[in-house]
Amino acid sequence: MFHGYKINKALSIIVVFTAVLLIVACSPAARLPVSQLDTPEHHVSTGMKLLDQEKYLDAEREFKLALELNNKYSKAYAGMGLAKAYQRDFLAAFEQMDKAWDLAKTNDEQLAVHIGYIRVNTLSKEACMKIDVDCEQDKSWLKKCRGEFESATQLDPSSSAAHYFMGIAYKTALEYGKAGDMFAGVLEIKGEYISQANAQWNLVQKIQRAMPGTVTGKKIALLEKISRADVAALFMEELKIDVLYKKRTPKTFDTSFKDPEKAAQSATPVKLTAKDIANHPLKADIEAILEIGVRGLEIDPQGNFQPAEVLSRAEYALMVEDILIKVTGDNALATKFIGTTSPFPDLRPDLPYFNAVMVVTSSGIMGADDMMTREFAPLKPVPGADALLIIRKIKEELKFN
Repeated sequence: MFHGYKINKALSIIVVFTAVLLIVACSPAARLPVSQLDTPEHHVSTGMKLLDQEKYLDAEREFKLALELNNKYSKAYAGMGLAKAYQRDFLAAFEQMDKAWDLAKTNDEQLAVHIGYIRVNTLSKEACMKIDVDCEQDKSWLKKCRGEFESATQLDPSSSAAHYFMGIAYKTALEYGKAGDMFAGVLEIKGEYISQANAQWNLVQKIQRAMPGTVTGKKIALLEKISRADVAALFMEELKIDVLYKKRTPKTFDTSFKDPEKAAQSATPVKLTAKDIANHPLKADIEAILEIGVRGLEIDPQGNFQPAEVLSRAEYALMVEDILIKVTGDNALATKFIGTTSPFPDLRPDLPYFNAVMVVTSSGIMGADDMMTREFAPLKPVPGADALLIIRKIKEELKFN
């Protein structure tokens, strides 16, 4: 019996050993480095830089090269997760982040994964906001980001990256005060992301000064450039242009005789709409603006509104000028600066929007885009935060709240 037991034990060891050999034999062999810089660490570092440059496929290639050298390198999986997230493949992104966490052994690796989770959760939320639907993104995403941030700062309280990306998370959640605190924290730490944090802090400060009062306004504030549909929504929801016009524009009465039958027909309101806004999420705002009438926000000859068309600073100036003329009743504003000298080096007095630009800049509602060069930049897109600040200044100019 004892002899048989020894034979069975020996056979078991051989079977297990053979199985291990088969697993090892079937696993892909690690690629041998071809140069001193062909290391997992170097490829991950390069991949992260490529992510910042929005070269997501190139970044993914670098992370794959890192994994070919070491398929258990946690930071490579974390980088791969970010590359997938930027390409909106969030299922794969979270799978890669989970692998990164399982393999993270050092504090540095765990820190990278915590920050990675913050970024992937935030990118997932941003994707939902861009398509303006209540998609199946985890509703507790911000709470999870906070948890990852707390874990990250326990490992490294002076992590600039943790503070910066938590700031982006708060900004995405429209919690601008907390976002500003995080960006200020990056500036105090004086490590990585200083220039990015400074730009974000300035943006948050601008949004807070504009004080958007609606969710739509808070969302549009984050846009680098606004569309015709966006400005229609801002005029309706933030400026409350319908209320403004009703209170401020002088009433006119037609006392001439009208045929009763024709008068009844003309009294029936005809709803103005456009061919290309049927399924647009801001359709109600656009139709309301069409009903009110703002120069520059009309339907084109083909019956389209062009809701996605990006708005320039010159076009915005024309719209603001039109609002000021209608509300104040001062028609002289329409020609006030014709024939005057331009104070802006990039604005000729013969341009069709010259007078509008002069009206809005002389009143302090808009200003030069570059204070150093005094350029107005008429063709430059209008950022959402700037559009909101201008609306706030219109309210202040007209003493309307």
